[in-house]
Amino acid sequence: MLRMMKTLPAGCVFSEMKSPVGELPIIASDAGLHALLWPKDREGTGCEEIVRSLKVSDNHPVIKKTKTQLEEYFSGMRFRFDIPLVMDGTPFQKLAWKELLAIPYGRTISYSEQARRLGSPDKARAVGAANSRNPISIVVPCHRVIGKSGDLIGFGGGLETKEFLLNLEKKWNSP
Repeated sequence: MLRMMKTLPAGCVFSEMKSPVGELPIIASDAGLHALLWPKDREGTGCEEIVRSLKVSDNHPVIKKTKTQLEEYFSGMRFRFDIPLVMDGTPFQKLAWKELLAIPYGRTISYSEQARRLGSPDKARAVGAANSRNPISIVVPCHRVIGKSGDLIGFGGGLETKEFLLNLEKKWNSP
């Protein structure tokens, strides 16, 4: 996360949003949403210093759109986000994150299935590593990827949060 934070372009702004899964730090620019972090992403990593250097803005259009769409998501009124995204990562990470966007609301796939969809069926661990560096949680739904056995594993927001998000989607997902 620190690498991505160090490469944020000038003009990025910061805000936070209260949500059912805790306070969500949001970083955006005119180009789009750069990060939707978990509070622990800022702890002891050097990210906090970068966040504090950003201008706080609750009125930036991308911040406002992100907050509105997240509120709709948590209330069961939004099943797909249409926020412009700025995904800063390696080419493989970007491919993995793009594949996350293809997982339908309320559905899950395994890490090995995600790797297979990327054309690299033997790279489930690499997919897991890429997903763990996803800076735009929830909107880029890495919570929809589970273990091959169906177990909930590997999520930056914690397994309780992953379970909450999957249950939320199951609750609002029409058959």
